[in-house]
Amino acid sequence: MPTEPQPPSHGDAWHGGWHAQAIHMPSPNVGPRQDGVAIDLAVVHSISLPPGQYGGDHIERLFTNTLDWDAHPYFDLIRGAEVSAHFVIRRDGQLLQFASVLERAWHAGRSHWQGRDNCNDFSVGIELEGLEHTPFEAAQYEVLARLLRDLAEAWPIAQAVGHEHIAPGRKQDPGKAFDWPLLARLTGWPAERFPPSALLDSSS
Repeated sequence: MPTEPQPPSHGDAWHGGWHAQAIHMPSPNVGPRQDGVAIDLAVVHSISLPPGQYGGDHIERLFTNTLDWDAHPYFDLIRGAEVSAHFVIRRDGQLLQFASVLERAWHAGRSHWQGRDNCNDFSVGIELEGLEHTPFEAAQYEVLARLLRDLAEAWPIAQAVGHEHIAPGRKQDPGKAFDWPLLARLTGWPAERFPPSALLDSSS
């Protein structure tokens, strides 16, 4: 675990950088945060392994470097990848955590947001089990909204954006099927805490 001071306690939501309601599955694919860098951005992703298939343990195995690369032809395209996210939210709303919020997870890749590069340095990565063009489940929105509120109580999370917003042209997730206005309503956050284009382009 990092040596940074533990953030203020807000109820029983956090134990250091670990959420009390998540299933903890520590990933080796993490690094330390830079001193003095505020954790002020949440990045929403989508993932399914293999694409379009839900359930199973392939996501967990990818993030913990235990995936059998020969188990499916698609896995050969990502063979050797060393990636992680802080959280994964399953289709049924189950919350998994792979990295302490105090650690730097490897989820954003080459990225830029509002004048800053390398969004991994100052963000929390949240993966939703799903595809870019397939609607997400109500349980996922509910858990995501609660997680964002819990994060914002303990860290200065100022905005929630998609991977597509910090890596335009390279990434498309969570995609057109993601309902940003619904997330805004569930969090109770004002519009400025979300990308304007996301609220305008949503199909809701």
